[in-house]
Amino acid sequence: MATLEDALAEANRNNRVCPQPSKWQQLYELLPARQRIGNGWQPALPLILAAWWDTPDLLKIARLQEHLNWAAAHGALDAVYAFLCTLPEREWHHLGE
Repeated sequence: MATLEDALAEANRNNRVCPQPSKWQQLYELLPARQRIGNGWQPALPLILAAWWDTPDLLKIARLQEHLNWAAAHGALDAVYAFLCTLPEREWHHLGE
């Protein structure tokens, strides 16, 4: 059974920031109980599409952590952790890229 610490360690390995956009969207779709609230979503959407280019790495890291916390709080951490572990290094965005 995965822990939040396991997921965070996997997400931070090798100076990782977040999955590449298409993979981040796939991860987001694994999160249960997503819901539209006003003009936004809970949890917040991944920072992809136009937001990808306009968002600094530290904010991407924070958003991914938000998604991992959501998975932990909603019983989906095992699936999300397994997904992260299957991503090859080229499917991750790294600091300084």
